[in-house]
Amino acid sequence: MNGKKGSIEINIPAGKTDTTVATTKEKQGESAANGVTSWIWSVWKFCKEDINRVIFALKVGLAVLLVSLLILFQAPYEVFGTNIIWSILTVVIMFEYTVGSTFNRGFNRALGSLLAGILAIAIAQLALSTGRIAEPIIIGFSIFLVGAITSFMKLWPSLVPYEYGFRVILFTFCLIIVSGYRMGNPVRTAMDRLYSIAIGGLVAVLVNVLIHPIWAGEQLLKELVNSFEAVADSLEECVRKYLKDDGSEKSEFSTAVMDEFADEPAYKRCRTTLNSSAKLESLANSAKWEPPHGRFKHFFYPWSEYVKVGAVLRYCAYEVMALHGLLHSEIQAPHNLRIAFQTEIRDAANEAAELVRSLGKDINNMKRGLRTTLLKRVHSSTERLQRAINIHSYLLTSSFEPPDSASKSLHPKLSYAPSLNFSNNIFPQSAELDSSQPPLEMPETVPAPPLPDVTVQPPTYHEMMRKQSRRLHSWPSREVDAFEEEAGGINPEFLPRMRAFESTAALSLATFASLLIEFVARLDHLVEAVDELSRMAKFKHA
Repeated sequence: MNGKKGSIEINIPAGKTDTTVATTKEKQGESAANGVTSWIWSVWKFCKEDINRVIFALKVGLAVLLVSLLILFQAPYEVFGTNIIWSILTVVIMFEYTVGSTFNRGFNRALGSLLAGILAIAIAQLALSTGRIAEPIIIGFSIFLVGAITSFMKLWPSLVPYEYGFRVILFTFCLIIVSGYRMGNPVRTAMDRLYSIAIGGLVAVLVNVLIHPIWAGEQLLKELVNSFEAVADSLEECVRKYLKDDGSEKSEFSTAVMDEFADEPAYKRCRTTLNSSAKLESLANSAKWEPPHGRFKHFFYPWSEYVKVGAVLRYCAYEVMALHGLLHSEIQAPHNLRIAFQTEIRDAANEAAELVRSLGKDINNMKRGLRTTLLKRVHSSTERLQRAINIHSYLLTSSFEPPDSASKSLHPKLSYAPSLNFSNNIFPQSAELDSSQPPLEMPETVPAPPLPDVTVQPPTYHEMMRKQSRRLHSWPSREVDAFEEEAGGINPEFLPRMRAFESTAALSLATFASLLIEFVARLDHLVEAVDELSRMAKFKHA
């Protein structure tokens, strides 16, 4: 440095450092802009899903503004004073998303405030008559007693719907009696608070009812109809993917465990249906507080029947979720075996989904439709599926003989039926093409090859199925790979075990078909529940 001997000169280019800093700032600015853009887009999508969310927010802002004007203007403030702030608190606490929830909250708020005011005035008068020494003791003991009783009563099972009312009693009682003790006039304090609460409750109810009301009954109906659509779409989606999937694209284990299937949008909706019990019950309880309106024009409407229909629908949705679980299971039937039964499976699923959609449309239109034809079609398609499974049940099991029965003969149906019966019965078009050829003569008995010569004999049906299953990734190949690595051939003692593996894989198709048949059986209960709802709700005949 400075030309001295032994010094080291380090040259740092200033321009490059400035360029790096500028580039970093540009990247940070771009990431911040992208973050803001994505946030705005997510908010837009959230609002677009349900425009009532925006309307609800605007109505709350309007109600709070109207109550705040009583403080902002001098004339009403001179009348009510600082107690008018209770009106703002009442609007914020009482204003709910639906009209029914607002009425429910308003009833609990009004009744709780009235009881708390009466109790506070009574306790305050009693404490004043006992003198200045005993007055704070009685007030403190009453606060403890009211707090303990209300907290215990709101946990009582039959009083859980009125839990908010007990909170209001405790809250209002404590504020009135404590402030009255310091101000010296508890009656005046209680009356001012009650007036302010009444003003806030009236403003909340009027704004919620008169300006684009959001009825809990309509929300309940919409939620239930969407659940019907979700179950029908999920059933068709599952069956379509099961018959189309050849095993080449298998989801990772982490994806299957977390239920993250991007290519199955109806699956998420069906899973949401299973978790809709609490939402339906809440909407039904809120709808009971609403007056007759819109399409619900009579008193004592059977809102609980909607909840029952939703419960039966979830009972059917469990089978659809089981089908999805089998679709993503590790053990899968060979693709060619699925194709053999695809017509019967697809017909049964489509007819069942059409019936579910028809039930949802009847509820949405509030009409009593004749579903006799649909039921017959669903039952007949299911019977065809059962008949196909029964006739070709030998294809779903792996037949093998014990090692000591090598001299016994195999039945011709077991050795040749997979290649002939399938082409003639399941695929009649191929049989018509080959009708010009002479029929293949079947031997009465086919002697089983001796076990020592298994590796040199032509491949059997089970070996061909095993290789095809491995090629299609339909079965975990870990066991078979271990067998083939031994001594360049298949050990005879492992052959029965591999055949059992093949039988288990083929039986997964029978499991899928049985779950589909069980879903159809449960549809009878769903039809009965919808008929009961249409009768009690007085739906019109289609």
